[in-house]
Amino acid sequence: MKKSKTITTDDILVTLCQSFTEVLSTASGNKISYSAMVQKISRTCLRPDIGCFVLFDGGFNGIVVSNFTAPAAMEVYTDYMRNMGMPESEIANNHMSDDVSNVMGELMNQIVGDFTGKVREQLHTSITQNQPKMMAINKLVQISVDTTMDRPQARRVTFTTKNQNIFYVELAMDKTEFIKLHDFDIAEAIDPDEVIDREANLKKSPAVEEAPPVDDIDDDFMAELGL
Repeated sequence: MKKSKTITTDDILVTLCQSFTEVLSTASGNKISYSAMVQKISRTCLRPDIGCFVLFDGGFNGIVVSNFTAPAAMEVYTDYMRNMGMPESEIANNHMSDDVSNVMGELMNQIVGDFTGKVREQLHTSITQNQPKMMAINKLVQISVDTTMDRPQARRVTFTTKNQNIFYVELAMDKTEFIKLHDFDIAEAIDPDEVIDREANLKKSPAVEEAPPVDDIDDDFMAELGL
């Protein structure tokens, strides 16, 4: 009898970490990595200097929290803005700026969106997210975020930027297991940017030269015969 494969909370955490590294690395143009060690924690919290949380529900319930130090947030934000071609004069230089919070919130939205897509493809279940809540937090204030979950499990992972700045990602979710009963193909995710680029390249490619009319071919043939 074939042994069934079981996917646990920690496997889902790895998927979340992959979404963070892929989205932030692409956005900033620099490599973002995460630790091979994970911490078990009792609850998720918003911590200084910039914290963000997103609730999700559906196939399972949970919360994703990201806690950036000011240097880590500014590095990701600045690299992203430069990667987008923004002039230096329009880039904020303080992590308390609304622009920094807005950009980091949008990146968080993309990350969790990528995560929910991976869950749908890999686990054949669906989860939906709410709008990320991003805020700058005073160093003396710590906010705990609670959500209703069935036997919640919480984890924290350390991430490192190119310049060795640190930020943390916390995941709390229902204690659950997904058991793979039989093999199935994971549908390849469609990247909208690739589709747009492919269509643009097709439009730029030179048009195929049309074949000459049949009458012109006949006239050329008769001319070669001297008729």
